[in-house]
Amino acid sequence: MKHLTLIFIGIMAVSTGVRAQRGDGSGTPPPPPLAPGASRADVDKALLAAPAGLKDQASVIKWKSDFTYDTLRKGTNRLVCFDVSGFPLEQPFSVECTSIAHIDRKAQNLRAEAIGDRKKSEAILSAMEKDGTRVKPEYGSVWYELGGPDQQSARGHRMIAVPGATTQSTGLPDNPKQGGAWIMSAGTSTAHIMAP
Repeated sequence: MKHLTLIFIGIMAVSTGVRAQRGDGSGTPPPPPLAPGASRADVDKALLAAPAGLKDQASVIKWKSDFTYDTLRKGTNRLVCFDVSGFPLEQPFSVECTSIAHIDRKAQNLRAEAIGDRKKSEAILSAMEKDGTRVKPEYGSVWYELGGPDQQSARGHRMIAVPGATTQSTGLPDNPKQGGAWIMSAGTSTAHIMAP
């Protein structure tokens, strides 16, 4: 009996050590540490838009007024999250997550929207589209957005980037009237599938 007890204690000690190395015992690593000086509140807020399966390993950035950013947490997957609450033409509460490949495109959006006039900012982005300077999104990547007048009434929104796609190439309608997924801005680098 003593021998079985010792074996049981040994197995428990080893399994506890393995769980401790993995973090929570789920087999996934713990979230990466915050950068020096980063605020836990800023990181947690930006991550509100992240899907559960990607949140723990996502990068988090904080946009600066010159449309560059500071990295608050360097993640291990390709998802990056950020807070744009109150930026010009953004909702009072607005957090987003997307592919790390979209950072330069988002900087272009923020720069164009900084003038505070939607028609003028869309004209700037359209001109960039025409002259070939508009950064193209990563095909098949997802934008996760959560926004509204405040956090309590914020609503989620998902879009899948399909630059250049059309209703003919996707078979999707170009409006939401049928009640399912549809393609918006078909034929442009901004083309995306709206997921209901």
